[in-house]
Amino acid sequence: MFHLDAFRDYLEFERGLSARTISAYRNDIEKLVAWLQDRDVDDANAVGVGELRDYAYQLKDRGLQTASIRRNLAAIRTYFAFLLAEGYVTADPTERIDLPRGPRRLPHVLTPVEVAMLLDAPDPADPLYWRDKALLEFAYAAGVRVSELIAVKVRDVDLQEGFAVVFGKGAKERMVPVGRPALRALVVYVRETRPRLVRDGSEGTLFLSARGQPLSRMGVWKILRRQVRRAGIEKRVSPHTLRHSFATHLLEGGADLAAVQEMLGHADIATTQVYTHVEREYLRQVHRQYHPRA
Repeated sequence: MFHLDAFRDYLEFERGLSARTISAYRNDIEKLVAWLQDRDVDDANAVGVGELRDYAYQLKDRGLQTASIRRNLAAIRTYFAFLLAEGYVTADPTERIDLPRGPRRLPHVLTPVEVAMLLDAPDPADPLYWRDKALLEFAYAAGVRVSELIAVKVRDVDLQEGFAVVFGKGAKERMVPVGRPALRALVVYVRETRPRLVRDGSEGTLFLSARGQPLSRMGVWKILRRQVRRAGIEKRVSPHTLRHSFATHLLEGGADLAAVQEMLGHADIATTQVYTHVEREYLRQVHRQYHPRA
């Protein structure tokens, strides 16, 4: 199996990509899958370095421009990273092949003021106010991926000590601090709102839907989209935007890069270093705006 529908849901509800970008990624991966099936490879787990190298060569043989080849290979990297994180494959064949990479785009982030607007957006008159408030506060406070957010159990959060245990990519466990505003919202949610939502099948999951089932990626996306509208934020905001904002704001405040790497659950500090570029760009903007001879 190649799990194309699950990959599309990941791109939309976790990465928050535009419809055009999702279509491009899906088209690129569907072409790869068709090419693999023509060679009797019918499962993503059976794809190895040799197949991907041959596919890269045939892209070049077809006369595609360098930018198109780069986009195809970027899509393949994203696809196999997703499959590995979800446990659909046991190894990522792209890690063992030298695929050209284009310039890395800086992640979109919210300003601290915009984050405050978003966290204050839930309607206190809504019966699910504390669920939505706690979810948003926790997502920003802990900098978790949406896949990690929906998997958190009640037992994973220590409301006394202010820490949560999160299971990240490759089932790697890490502890993340949770700030006081998030803890306050979580305490009220766990004591007052969540007990009213619990049904059979809730499985001890922290964040539940109105029907008492564990929230899905789509459920988180809908909550976030609704609150972004209420906050009057015009930027495109995805669950990943809160994670990017978490890391950027820590670095802007002077946090150590290695500490941010640990909290994000990045295996390689080079992945975390992209946020130092965001910080530099922020400093450039401040300099241009306020320095008399910028």
